[in-house]
Amino acid sequence: MNYKMTGKFISQIITIEALFMLPPLLISAFCRETGAMLGFLYTIGITLALAGILFLLCRKAGRLFSARDGLICVGLGWIALSLLGCLPFVFSREIPRFIDAFFETVSGFTTTGASVVADIESMSKGLVYWRSFSHWLGGMGVLVFLLAVAPSEGGEKGFTLHLMRAESPGPDVGKLVPKMRQTATILYLIYIVLTVLNVVFLLMGGMGFFEALCTAFGTAGTGGFGIRNDSLASYSPYIQNVTTVFMLLFGINFSCFYLLLLGKIKNIFRDEELRLYLGLFIGCSVAIAANIFTQMRQIYPTAGEALRHAAFQVSSIMTTTGFATTDFDLWPGISKALLLLLMVIGACAGSTGGGIKCARVLLLFKSLRRNTRQLLDPRKVQVIRSGGKTVDERVVSNTNAYLAAYVIIVILSFLLVSLDRFSLETNLSAVLACFNNIGPGLASVGPACNYSGYSDFSKLILSIDMLSGRLEIFPILVLLSRNSWRKR
Repeated sequence: MNYKMTGKFISQIITIEALFMLPPLLISAFCRETGAMLGFLYTIGITLALAGILFLLCRKAGRLFSARDGLICVGLGWIALSLLGCLPFVFSREIPRFIDAFFETVSGFTTTGASVVADIESMSKGLVYWRSFSHWLGGMGVLVFLLAVAPSEGGEKGFTLHLMRAESPGPDVGKLVPKMRQTATILYLIYIVLTVLNVVFLLMGGMGFFEALCTAFGTAGTGGFGIRNDSLASYSPYIQNVTTVFMLLFGINFSCFYLLLLGKIKNIFRDEELRLYLGLFIGCSVAIAANIFTQMRQIYPTAGEALRHAAFQVSSIMTTTGFATTDFDLWPGISKALLLLLMVIGACAGSTGGGIKCARVLLLFKSLRRNTRQLLDPRKVQVIRSGGKTVDERVVSNTNAYLAAYVIIVILSFLLVSLDRFSLETNLSAVLACFNNIGPGLASVGPACNYSGYSDFSKLILSIDMLSGRLEIFPILVLLSRNSWRKR
């Protein structure tokens, strides 16, 4: 392992985090929120001091950087971000217990949206901004941001590729252009443009600028931290519809937006993952709307209202955003079952959404079909194709390994969390909601509740689940392996 290179990168990551704490510090100062202002000042000072020490110790790092180093760097980087990012909540005493603040911050950076805060409207503006902005920063990835803005250095030995592949979601992370730094820059420019458009459309609906900015951060990062206790339920149908559309857009593979800019419309429509993603959205929205309209007419008196809430919740759950306009825990069993299924499937690869990803689901079905055909005709060579191209067998193997790890971690987490005295529905949906980076689950962790009732041990397990889900499992598994820490 390249310890010095990893230390140097972590120093750069936490320096960026300290710089991003300046806007909430200024907001707190402007609003005369003394506790929050001091919390940010103390945290910025500690973070910059640690960054300086790390940089001095690791400034002469060698440039040799392997895939293993990339995984370790990403895993440690996200843990460091969360540990330091929670300090403003602790120092301000607005979330005084460290484990609660850590859970809230991990939830923010991993774009989960699971919260322990019962009354968000009483929280200071600076901390509300920081809480929402953590979604935006974590959505595209902090290291991807670092690659996009940091000056290129000679003799990189492919470390940009290893870092981006370790942090970006999907079974196979490729390049939009030949250089990975340029790819990172393009991705962030698309991300910023879509976020700005989201803010503009929210402002057109009468939302205040601060509210629009925080809501757009949660939508862009597909995170779901609201700034009102009822999430988006009290906003107008226009605001809810705009959020539905933008959640759906941020759940699409960003390479589709790049193809759109290049005018390659046909290539977008050939994308099997996109067709599955949109098909699931339309199909589940219509099915749930019909179900709640026929069985809950006292709450949803018109078909249009039922469809609006159904489309919003389907978009929110399948993109793993977690916003809510209604308490879907009250919906009929079949509607909740569909939402639970969408929790697992998730959004597209290469988006800011979580879950297994539609691309992996396609690969798993194609792999199952290929294996069945091989049983019928063992001599025939069977390949898996996606988008007209042959899928590398390493990608298929990694997808199968991911699914195995996914199932094992979910089962273990469910057993450990079940030590708390909550119902099976609560514990299972909590694990799935955290591991798939969704936020609200069912029953006691539904959209009208929060995670504050869980024990510290369960909050720690769920925090690990959130990090594992956002980083696609393997960076966290690598951190737990003894072989990862051996020097070259």
